[in-house]
Amino acid sequence: MPAAHRIKWRKLWLGAHLYLGLSLGLLFVLAGLTGSLLVFYVELDEILNPTLHISVTQAQQTPQSYEAVFQAIGQAHPERKAAWRLEMPRHNQAMVMARYYKPVEKTGLSFAPLIVWVNPYNAEVAGSRFWGEFAMTWLFDLHYALLLDGTGKTLMGIAGFLLLIALLSGIYLWWPASGKWRQALSIKRGASRPRFIFDLHKTHGVYSFAMLLLILVSGVILELPTVFKPAINYLSPLYQATANQSPYQPGYSRISLDQAAAIATARYPEAILRWIETPDGQDGCYRIMLYQQGEPSFRFPKTTVWIDQYSGAVLSTRNPRQEQSGDTFINWLHPLHNGEIAGMAGRLLVFVSGFIPAILYVTGIIRWLQKRRARQLQMIKAG
Repeated sequence: MPAAHRIKWRKLWLGAHLYLGLSLGLLFVLAGLTGSLLVFYVELDEILNPTLHISVTQAQQTPQSYEAVFQAIGQAHPERKAAWRLEMPRHNQAMVMARYYKPVEKTGLSFAPLIVWVNPYNAEVAGSRFWGEFAMTWLFDLHYALLLDGTGKTLMGIAGFLLLIALLSGIYLWWPASGKWRQALSIKRGASRPRFIFDLHKTHGVYSFAMLLLILVSGVILELPTVFKPAINYLSPLYQATANQSPYQPGYSRISLDQAAAIATARYPEAILRWIETPDGQDGCYRIMLYQQGEPSFRFPKTTVWIDQYSGAVLSTRNPRQEQSGDTFINWLHPLHNGEIAGMAGRLLVFVSGFIPAILYVTGIIRWLQKRRARQLQMIKAG
């Protein structure tokens, strides 16, 4: 490429990098810092709410049945007749967390379930709160939607795409000439303050590039599923859930949650029970979610068994081990985004990466102000 063209392209990408950084930098900082906290969302929620923590002594007792836990929820909220989803405790001192996805109090919002915590050892309800009305879920909504529900998710998706351009333009501007890689990858000793700030900006950007790219790409796709899923489905057909129902049978009562869980685990004997979704009305069925070894997310696995609430017959199953690459890609997005895919090491890496946007933004602003002052001094001298 001729030198004139290189200068023109560099000027173009420098402008894009500068103005995208100045306009979206604070949003990038906000997303990074809130994302770091959300890596440990469940743990922090337990710390902030000690009433949700079960004592060591009580944790040595025999847990109540799942049915007893569900009956306790029904007694606390008798007016809520639709389906509940019960998440199994993460450890023996954790509560059962149940979600009611369609509370009338939150009609119109895309996601604002009622969450109920139940002590699995005595089947007592320990608390009931709406999503978004306590610290960690409020932080979740701030991170993913700027507290603006569906509109906010769209805005965050667009912002994430523009930040990808800023990130890639930064790599383009940094890319060193042949033989200058060592200089490009290090901070110069004894350098002036402007050079130190520049080196600090470039090295943090370069060494965090892969992680930031992964987080941004996965975040954009998660924010805008209606945009990306059709394309993914075109390349590799995605799983389509069937409309499973349990036709109402007068005179028959539903099987218990424990019976449904036993039927599901018998289908996948090596899997771990993670969620029980109760039937949605008289024609609904049980939906049991289990974790199989090798799935990317332990908390939100995709192995699923649908069970007739009256007969206990297995209506259908979903086995992620047998799905195509499109579903595998979709299933990996959230565990990649929060680091769960690599266990505690991955979560810690994402946690640390969340602070990088703040470093890039502060050093970028300082460098911009330094260059602006230098130009102003040059103009004064020239005048």
